[in-house]
Amino acid sequence: MRIGIVCPYSWDVPGGVQFHIRDLAEYFIRLGHEVSVLAPADDDTPLPPYVVSAGRAVPVPYNGSVARLNFGFLSAARVRRWLHEGRFDVIHIHEPASPSLGLLACWAAQGPIVATFHTSNPRSRAMIAAYAILQAALEKISARIAVSEYARRTLVEHLGGDAVVIPNGVDVDFFAKAKPKPEWQGDTIGFMGRIDEPRKGLPVLMRALPKILAARPQTRLLVAGRGDEKEAVETLPEDLRPRVEFLGMISDEEKARFLRSVDLYVAPNTGGESFGIILVEAMSAQAAVLASDLDAFAQVLDRGAAGELFANEDADALADAAVRLLENPQRREELRRRGGAHVRRFDWSTVGAEILSVYETVTEGAAAVAADERASLRARLGLARD
Repeated sequence: MRIGIVCPYSWDVPGGVQFHIRDLAEYFIRLGHEVSVLAPADDDTPLPPYVVSAGRAVPVPYNGSVARLNFGFLSAARVRRWLHEGRFDVIHIHEPASPSLGLLACWAAQGPIVATFHTSNPRSRAMIAAYAILQAALEKISARIAVSEYARRTLVEHLGGDAVVIPNGVDVDFFAKAKPKPEWQGDTIGFMGRIDEPRKGLPVLMRALPKILAARPQTRLLVAGRGDEKEAVETLPEDLRPRVEFLGMISDEEKARFLRSVDLYVAPNTGGESFGIILVEAMSAQAAVLASDLDAFAQVLDRGAAGELFANEDADALADAAVRLLENPQRREELRRRGGAHVRRFDWSTVGAEILSVYETVTEGAAAVAADERASLRARLGLARD
């Protein structure tokens, strides 16, 4: 099958949607399908052979974050050229409602279109206001996927229609087989995310840290991600700042080793999450997980069975839960075991097969419609069947 996948966000700025698209493309390539991904990217960005650049993206604040999008006449021309040269059996557009390549591709594409909706934003005035513009494009979509029940709810409430829920995928064995790194082991709490993006929750964790260190002064907080490190610790007393170690941006291999090494992975995100891929990665690496009780996180963690939850933005609740887990290795081991079993639901062997089934359904449906149209035309022309 010839598969065209449209990524709305800049390939050179890592994020959950980009990782999902990358892993999905590579999963299908391993199965023998021909895959091309169209994505925004700066001119000097090294790209995998299956990624086609649509040009540089521009940063746009949205949903508590900054999305790097690509839109305009030049982008539209590149989309049309990519579609013409690709001759795809199916087009898979991610975030078709965002003002980026997805919407441009939805306008220009012919044939079966599958769309995946990642956003969870129950109060999006922008999406409601844009509905009239989006309607014509969205009507061309043959099948809709939402990565969670909360992304599906956003779609239903703002744009109408419905979607099948298929979660983001992870290569579970890649994380499970990673080797722990000795210097990251021993009374360590892990956090991964953009340091200067408040909704990732690092400020909440920093407010909880003095209480954690008062109970367990040997604990270290390891922070992986880009951002202003000095600003991140400015609310901490100076004598506690050495207990925070910044690792900067780390590779996929280092991320797997990081998650395999820490005693406790904490996800203190405060909102705007429709899924929680880092939780799936942490469970895959057999880390004990503590997360804020966002609806999407609670769903990923099996309502607290596969990882513990604390009240969102409550630093005291985070600290109490973290201390309790750090002092109870048996409970951490129980969470690792339950998480390791639960996370198999998110492995690409399951998720990829479900997405491929959607592709096959829409392509078979399109072929049947085309056959009916040919038969109807022949009947109107009075031609005999072949």
